[in-house]
Amino acid sequence: LQLNHRGRYHCKAWVNNGVSWGWEESAPVTVTVHEVPSSGVSLSEQPRRGQVALGGCLVLSCRAARGTGLLSFSWHGEGSGALLGTGPHSELHHGGDNDSGQYRCQVSDGDSVAESDPLNVTVL
Repeated sequence: LQLNHRGRYHCKAWVNNGVSWGWEESAPVTVTVHEVPSSGVSLSEQPRRGQVALGGCLVLSCRAARGTGLLSFSWHGEGSGALLGTGPHSELHHGGDNDSGQYRCQVSDGDSVAESDPLNVTVL
């Protein structure tokens, strides 16, 4: 079911009423379709436990357990309002000392925003 399926529907049938054949039409019904807000945002990381060697690469993935419509993803670091990236994946290349900290992912459906728990990243 998509948002564009909302509207008024009825059915028609070619029936015999016992005397003659003819078209009969049902009473119309209204179908309403609601978007499901995004929720259940979770992170996964590779390598596991959010630990990356100095100069190494860490791949973060974000997923929403529920949500309909066009979902957008954004990545944020500890204590920073700065946008670190968009999309369901974020890659930390050439990890440095300044990259240690907490990372979060936000998922928006345009009306609501859901956020993951923080992931602690440690550059070793």
